[in-house]
Amino acid sequence: MLVSQILKGKPTQGVITVAPGSSLSDAAALLSEKRIGAVVVSGDGETVEGILSERDIVRELGKRGPGCMSDTVDSVMTRNVYGCTPEDSADLILQTMTAKRFRHIPVMEGTRLVALISIGDVVAARLSELQLEKDALTGMIMGY
Repeated sequence: MLVSQILKGKPTQGVITVAPGSSLSDAAALLSEKRIGAVVVSGDGETVEGILSERDIVRELGKRGPGCMSDTVDSVMTRNVYGCTPEDSADLILQTMTAKRFRHIPVMEGTRLVALISIGDVVAARLSELQLEKDALTGMIMGY
C-alpha cells in the first residue's frame, strides 16, 4: 500500500497550518477546535517550517507551567521534520514513525506540502488491507 492510497481514504485533503510567530495558546486552541494532534507550522501553507504536536505543548507545560502558552510556536516546534511522498510505502512510513517515535508526518510533492497523515491513518489503512487479504483467502478456501 502506498501513501497516496491512504490519502484517498482521508475525509479532507487540506492541511491545517499555523503561521510562525503564533502563540502556543492559539495553536492549542486550533488543535482543540479541529480535534487534531498536530499542526504544520508554515508561513505560506505549502512550505514546512516545523511541526507542533500536542506532545510538544504538554512537554513545555510540564517543564515551565502555563506561562509558556504566550511563547511562539517557533520556540517549541520540531524543526527537523521527516516527510514522505505519496509514492512511499505505508509499511516504510509506519516503521519510520514507530522508530522515530512521532505520530504525524507531512506528505510532500517536492517542497510543497500536500497532506498530513497520522500513525492512526496508516494503521487503519493497513488493517483494512489485511481484512481484504483475509477475505480473499477465505473466499479462495471456501470456493466463493
